[in-house]
Amino acid sequence: MSDLNISAIICTHNRDTYLGAAIDSLLDQSDCPDYEVIVVDNGSTDTTKAVVEARSPHPRLRYVWEPTLGLSVARNTGANASEAPLLAYLDDDAVATPTWLSCLCRAFEDNDTLAIAGGKVTLIWAEGMSQPPWLSDDMAGCLGRYDLGEEVCLIENPGLTPRGLNYCIRHDFLNQIGGFDPNLGRVGKKLLSNEELYMTEKALHLGWQVAYLPDALVGHNVAPERVNRSWFLQRGWWQGVSECYREQLAGKAGSKQLLRGGERIARGLYKSLKFVRDPAQRFENLVYAYGQIGYLGSAVEGMLFPPKDLPGDRPNTTS
Repeated sequence: MSDLNISAIICTHNRDTYLGAAIDSLLDQSDCPDYEVIVVDNGSTDTTKAVVEARSPHPRLRYVWEPTLGLSVARNTGANASEAPLLAYLDDDAVATPTWLSCLCRAFEDNDTLAIAGGKVTLIWAEGMSQPPWLSDDMAGCLGRYDLGEEVCLIENPGLTPRGLNYCIRHDFLNQIGGFDPNLGRVGKKLLSNEELYMTEKALHLGWQVAYLPDALVGHNVAPERVNRSWFLQRGWWQGVSECYREQLAGKAGSKQLLRGGERIARGLYKSLKFVRDPAQRFENLVYAYGQIGYLGSAVEGMLFPPKDLPGDRPNTTS
């Protein structure tokens, strides 16, 4: 295993409907001979294990069980199972193009200071479905859409960081920062996020680079149950919670969060009224305002019950 260039890792929890296609897309990679595929089963209770076992004769494929729920926990488990210098994470409901891994490998081989890279993500709509008129392109990013154009570029604004569903990280860098932070990232039905944004902030602060690679293309299946306004409102609320946690981890907690949250609610409501005749922009700003309720609630909770697990105190969670 020490001769591997890259480990492709799928962290999955009860997504057996899409998982097989995700695995098959990784087993069918071209121009990348030295790679493996690791499936981290994060406490699934469906037929996930059977989906993997049906493909287990393939010499590249490995199955790892992780009972503790949490995307960041599962990602760290996948990293610990790998001895490759590069870790490429693909979501369990995504499909990689045949040259995905080779594109990622070339980028890291050409740049020793590259810590994180990710590629373009297009949306795969279920049969008979398309983007509804109330959903803006920016809001489609909540479904995984990610497109910064057709040219390779370095990311200097953490808000433009690559999507976690199409994400590659240098193993040495991940070890340097102690792994993915379990305070961020999805846990079961809790739609926590911002873990990639936080990783980009850490990388840039430490002098590493982060890149967007348009040719490292992945398609992401849109689950039909997500194409409704209530899911986006819930997603926005958890985005606010995640942003609050990220600020706490960065040492930016305190009363100023209450002011920031209040200003953001007012801004979102104002813009939703301003774009009252534009259903997509109106809804986008309403979701933004709603998300700040989650942000403020978490800020108050953090002030009353400060988190014990502060930056610098967390143990190294990767090997």
